[in-house]
Amino acid sequence: MIPAALQTAPRMTIETFRHDGDIVEIRLARPPVNALDPELCDALRNAIAGAVTGGAKGLVLSGNPKVFSAGLDVPHLLSLGDDRPALSAGWGAFFDAARALTNSPVPVVAAITGHAPAGGCVLALCCDYRVMAKSEDPTRPFRIGLNETQVGLVAPAGVQQLMERTVGKHRAGVLLATGALVDAERALAIGLVDEIATGEQTVARAVAWLQSLLSLPRAPVLKTRAIARADMIAAMSPESIQLERFIDAWSEPDTQDGLKALVARLGK
Repeated sequence: MIPAALQTAPRMTIETFRHDGDIVEIRLARPPVNALDPELCDALRNAIAGAVTGGAKGLVLSGNPKVFSAGLDVPHLLSLGDDRPALSAGWGAFFDAARALTNSPVPVVAAITGHAPAGGCVLALCCDYRVMAKSEDPTRPFRIGLNETQVGLVAPAGVQQLMERTVGKHRAGVLLATGALVDAERALAIGLVDEIATGEQTVARAVAWLQSLLSLPRAPVLKTRAIARADMIAAMSPESIQLERFIDAWSEPDTQDGLKALVARLGK
């Protein structure tokens, strides 16, 4: 089924599509890698609210072929220099978008259409269910994970809790400390994703899972979901994220050196 376009946000940062009436797909659409700048994060948050207000009973969050989201727009954040209010606003927009997923009153499935490091992984972890695409090129598998330590960052406690509840405390500790990114098959084996699919079927499988869930008695599902996700909502609260402490760490020399080295590698 080819979904009919529902609406398009300014500058094509978000596209939304309606599937079978009750399911809305929210597609990150900021080429080439869906880097999460404040505009995209705000558009995502608004798209979630708009879809729910418009009667959606389930949401699918998807991305570009080959890249779900490469995470935060690091060059943009580095360009802010020592402007602490601007840095707080930039990071705050991302955490607000993640909270919009976590706090969604309707189920959300991540259709992980490609690579999902760092912030891309965080968005996926905030969803109810995760379907990840398998790369057609076995020599270049799609990868997912929280690789913050590799660029000199420490994931906030709340984000680490999302990983712990998904793969278990010990495995999460190893993945977080090493900043490892795992391929789709490994992600499925450890429970980081729930299902893998061929690239063109990733969204379809996400929609199918939601359709199955929505066929169940609605009130019991939503009440059970709210109980099961209460710890996620607490993990993403401002008290658990501690944004000001994170901004302090962002400005440390080791972190800045790691981030600048990352941007240099990306530019080659």
